[in-house]
Parts: sequence; C-alpha cells; structure tokens
Amino acid sequence: MSTMSATPKDLPGHEPDPAPWWEADLSSYLSRLESQRGLSEHTVAAYRRDLIQFFRHAEGLGIDSAAGIDRNSIRAFLAHLDGKGYARRSVARKISAIRAFLSDAVRRGALSANPADGIARPKSRRTLPKALTQRAATSLLEAIDGDDPKSLRDRAVLETLYATGLRVSELASLTMDGTVGLDRLVVEGKGGRHRVIPLGAQARIAIERYVRAGRPHLVGDRPTDALWVGARGVPMSPRTLRRMVRNRAGTFPHALRHSFATHLLERGADLTSVQQLLGHVELGTTQVYTSVTRHHMRATYERSHPRA
Repeated sequence: MSTMSATPKDLPGHEPDPAPWWEADLSSYLSRLESQRGLSEHTVAAYRRDLIQFFRHAEGLGIDSAAGIDRNSIRAFLAHLDGKGYARRSVARKISAIRAFLSDAVRRGALSANPADGIARPKSRRTLPKALTQRAATSLLEAIDGDDPKSLRDRAVLETLYATGLRVSELASLTMDGTVGLDRLVVEGKGGRHRVIPLGAQARIAIERYVRAGRPHLVGDRPTDALWVGARGVPMSPRTLRRMVRNRAGTFPHALRHSFATHLLERGADLTSVQQLLGHVELGTTQVYTSVTRHHMRATYERSHPRA
C-alpha cells in the first residue's frame, strides 16, 4: 500500500501562506471595473491576467507594495515582455492595464503620482484590411442558392453583412421589428451611438425570403424577436455568427465589413460618408481604406493603361 508524505501545510498548526500584497487591491479594483464601468467579463479577465503578470514580475524585483512600483520597475517589465517576443498590441494592452490600475490608486489616495504616466505605448503596425474583390464577393453570395432554411438564413446573413458593413455584434442584435420590410437599418454601435444604414435591394430580398420560408422552420414555437436563429430557435450570438460565416465563406465577418467600405470607395463614395456608415468616431480610423483603394487604382492603371 502506498503512503503519501505530509507537506508542511498539511501538518497541524501550520498557517497557510499569506496572500500576496497586491491581491486585495487587485480584487477591489476589478470589482469597481465591473460595477462602475460595466466592462464585460472577458475584458475584466484580461485586466486580471495582465496585472497579475506585472505584479509577479514586480515581486521578482523585490517590490512588496504598490508604493514600491516606480518607472524603472515598469520599464523592466516591458523589457521582459520584449525579450519574450510579445506582440506590440499585447504590450500596449498591458501598459494600459497597469496605467489604469495605478491611476485608480492615485484617485483613492494610495499613491501620490502615477509612475506609468509618460511611458509610451508601442505603436502597432497598421495593416491594411483584407477585403474581397468585388467579383469574389459576388461569387461568394451567389454560391449560396439553396432553398432549405439554413441556406436561406446564411445567404441573408452574408448579404446583410456585405450590404451594410455591420460589426458582427451589431448584426447579432438585429430584431424582426427593426429589420423586416425596411429599406434601412437603425443600429446601436460602440458607445451606444446609433446610426442609420441603407439596406440594399439584394439584402432586403434575401432577408424577406429567409423570414418567409426559412426562419419559421428554425424558430419553431420558441418565442423570440431575434432575426437570426439557430436550428433550435435559439438566437445566434456573435460567436455563432462568426463560426457560420467562417464555414460558409472561408473568412470572417470583418472581411465583409472591409469589403463593404473598400468597394464603396472604389466606386466613388466620399470618405466621410463611409465613416458614418461604418460608425467610426474618428475619420482617421476610416482613412486606412484609402490605402486599399490606392492599391486598387494602381493595379487597375498598370493593367489597363497602354503605356503603364
């Protein structure tokens, strides 16, 4: 018979290891994030991971309180991340988490100044959106021509994405009352901002076919106002919609959003109009698409001009 030796913490009278110095402050801070700022569970979990990683690195430097955190310890952490090959975007997110935590400590009077102030976030490399060609987008949509409920739904989803440039979260929030029979959509985007988007004829036809001949078979007797429903009548979440688009189109919903914006610009739409349709707050966010259209124009010129 095997025996198991007792560890010190199993012995009578042994006290458990004390909690790390940062645990209580971190727990309190994350609770405030959830209650006061209404951040999602996913976002709060990301803050937790990033801050725990920083605090443990700080402990390795001999720091045993929030007051011991200084600019050098933060820079040492960033150097550690760089040495581990972290992506710039991940490093920038971690810096933001550290700065926000320390700013909260300043507001509460636990620190007199934020040592993370003045530490710049690494600039992310701006990559061009991957848009489909106009011909590829058309072929993709026309390839879904079945009359079964799922095909009718999937064609309507893809037509709507390409016709409106919706974010997948906005797509998932569409309801019967706010969609069917309309030639425009009113959607709530980031920050609770509403915008109106025209709904093209092809998307409108696809939605009406789905609602008439597809959705009733999927929804059954389950009461829901959600426009997009799965096989058991359950509203489709953003995650479910992403997976469906990936399976049907071999790409993600955001590629159709990029294609929507790029093709509008290629056909002469002005940048401000595209900004409003996409729901971008800053025009600079939309300007990345001008690089895409410049590449398109250059390729068209080289292909078409006799002396290019």
